[in-house]
Amino acid sequence: MPGPASGKRIEIQSYKHNGQLHRVWESTTILKGTRNVIIGANDRTKVKESDGRIWITREPAICYFHSRHWFNVIGMLRNDGVYYYCNISSPFIYEGEMIKYIDYDLDVKVFPDMTFKLLDEDEYELHKHQMNYPHVLDRILYNNVDTLVRWVRQRKGPFSPEFIDQWYERYLTYR
Repeated sequence: MPGPASGKRIEIQSYKHNGQLHRVWESTTILKGTRNVIIGANDRTKVKESDGRIWITREPAICYFHSRHWFNVIGMLRNDGVYYYCNISSPFIYEGEMIKYIDYDLDVKVFPDMTFKLLDEDEYELHKHQMNYPHVLDRILYNNVDTLVRWVRQRKGPFSPEFIDQWYERYLTYR
């Protein structure tokens, strides 16, 4: 099935391994949608948490999803540079006019100077035991952390210097 059409506004749904809905981003504009890659953007979009809390994103963001990688990347455009929040997750699926993925707790935060920090290892360990992640999944997820870190160091894909700027310029044409 092909991906969503450019310009289309869709919802993003994040789940946990046990199938429970974790978080929903109400509206993201598709900038590129293929079978393997979806690039979207949003700004001041409503986010609903599984506990019912609702909040609004504070800055424009470019979202990168790939069907073959166990992570997604959100580049947030702030006054002092681009900050990246990378979710270690299942590859996305596009279904029912929504992007869906399983969030596996581990996150990598990347700063404008391209230094980075692995986050939420304690939460990952807790959920790994609570939800009985198979050993092979643990290996897949940590291998993808390594791949993601390599991309950051190499300035590859969404971490390349021009990526966020080019896609943000495209986003502005839809606003």
